[in-house]
Amino acid sequence: MEMLDAIAETFPPEWKVFSPELVAETATSRIVKVRLEDGEPAIIKHLTPLGVREELGGRRYLDWHDGNGCIRLLAQRGNNLLLEYAGARTLLDHLNEHGDDDATQIFVNVFLRLMQSKLQNRPFPPGLIPLRTHFASLFKRAEADRTRGVNSQFVEAAAVADMLLNNQQNVQPLHSDLHHENVLRGKRGWLVIDPKGLIGDPMFDTANMFYNPLDRDDLRMSERRIATMAQTFSQAFNRDIETILGFGMTHACLSASWHDEDGNFDESKRSLGVAEAIRRVLQTI
Repeated sequence: MEMLDAIAETFPPEWKVFSPELVAETATSRIVKVRLEDGEPAIIKHLTPLGVREELGGRRYLDWHDGNGCIRLLAQRGNNLLLEYAGARTLLDHLNEHGDDDATQIFVNVFLRLMQSKLQNRPFPPGLIPLRTHFASLFKRAEADRTRGVNSQFVEAAAVADMLLNNQQNVQPLHSDLHHENVLRGKRGWLVIDPKGLIGDPMFDTANMFYNPLDRDDLRMSERRIATMAQTFSQAFNRDIETILGFGMTHACLSASWHDEDGNFDESKRSLGVAEAIRRVLQTI
């Protein structure tokens, strides 16, 4: 409670927020639910020094979308972001109650709203991380394997990623962590939260849907589900299935490379399992 009080003291007085309630705490931020002067709920994201370095691209993403498919950034002061409250019901909750296909359709509807932002012809915000930079760990791991003469999943995935990154279409700001727990339902319907702020081919932002939910390997490893989801995305977003599946596979291998760097080898193995399931579907296209 003392820690929460200390954080609340950093909130700008002109925001006139009250009733702080700690929702979550990570290495990059503390999420505090507050009430605005009119009693409406809001979120203050209090960034740690690491968060200031890593998450300000997400602020630029929110600014660019201006509430279209995602929460609104209401104000910023220093390392405090005042954000629209998206609600407490996640797309994962909906999946658990109504099934994967229904949740996927909701994701499609939200994604189409996000894609409409580019039609406003607003200039892209500066400082977004290029998608190729985001893949650095995968390329590094693949190079190390090649040097050792190992033709690993990482080597294959890096070649696919390089091809995809050389042929990006409809480049725009990306969320980069778009999964079931970052899509919430509130007063304005289903909205996206917690973007990281990349720039590149929007089909990369479909990749996490194949990779999630994290504790549902029955879904993540299902070739039938992978193929159905890829077909749904291809029709809805008017892009080829190979690109969509390619980003799904390479994202899973990228995640595995991050887990390896952290010494989390069990999770790396699980990630590579998802990548292999997607690769098998790709081979049938």
